[in-house]
Amino acid sequence: MEKTSDSAHITSKTMLPAAINAWEMFLHDQGRSPNTVKAFLSDVRLLNQFAAPDQTIGAITTDDINRFFTWMEKERGVACSPKTLSRRITSIKSFFRWLHQHGTLTIDPAEKVLQRSAISPVPQVLTEVEYEAVFLAADRHRREKKPDARPYTLVHLLLTTGIKKSECLGIHINHIDLDAKGGPHLFVRYASPANRYKERKIELDEGWVIAYNEYLAQYQPVDQVFPWSPRRLEYLLEDISEEAGLTKHLSFDMCRWTCALRDHQAGIESDKIRQKLGVSKIQWRELFIKLKQLNGEIK
Repeated sequence: MEKTSDSAHITSKTMLPAAINAWEMFLHDQGRSPNTVKAFLSDVRLLNQFAAPDQTIGAITTDDINRFFTWMEKERGVACSPKTLSRRITSIKSFFRWLHQHGTLTIDPAEKVLQRSAISPVPQVLTEVEYEAVFLAADRHRREKKPDARPYTLVHLLLTTGIKKSECLGIHINHIDLDAKGGPHLFVRYASPANRYKERKIELDEGWVIAYNEYLAQYQPVDQVFPWSPRRLEYLLEDISEEAGLTKHLSFDMCRWTCALRDHQAGIESDKIRQKLGVSKIQWRELFIKLKQLNGEIK
């Protein structure tokens, strides 16, 4: 098997830290995002804490790796959630697979280590009755003696676009095109090039556009559409939750999941929902399972 330049200088007798450094160079060369590289390296360097100081990569066995995960989960004294454990197993497997594929190791000791899935709990969503109650509570603010379109503009946007809190806070006036040929659109933008794959265009319905124009006239935002702190907007959602008589805690995340579920129930193609949410195909696997659970399709 032909070696790459990244692994040509390491052998089965190379110490673990040097092999990890070579893998770091490889990950950067592959164009992995800084956050991904950082997560991978932090996970694999934990193995270096567990292994003997003179341990070579060729001497590490499947039993060693399994003992490492037992230590990390039960004996290290630092909390390790199922999701974190799953990610760390993935990192270790990726590291040893790279060593094996590029000829440094003849046998991949992590290949037979069991991957543990860590699907987090099914999220809360609004029922149809709660959904209508939230809209009515938010809309009442537009009809008061001193009209306030902000609650309705925010809630309606979250429940129909499924954007995340950070994306909502990142919306600028020029990200909303009310005169687009195909109808009004929101452009979700990211400052970091590493997040470019999450950028997307989402349709806006006419009901929201009417409220948005009212909101613009009332608040006259200059740049950022919602120029408040994250906590202030969370308080606003909490107020609407109380006014709607909910026993649940209305949040950005609940609005996002409610939007996704309603799109799924409306028969929208799953890949279109994925694109609307701005998630990768790998992330979508777990999210789609949750949507099916929420919809009662699987238990």
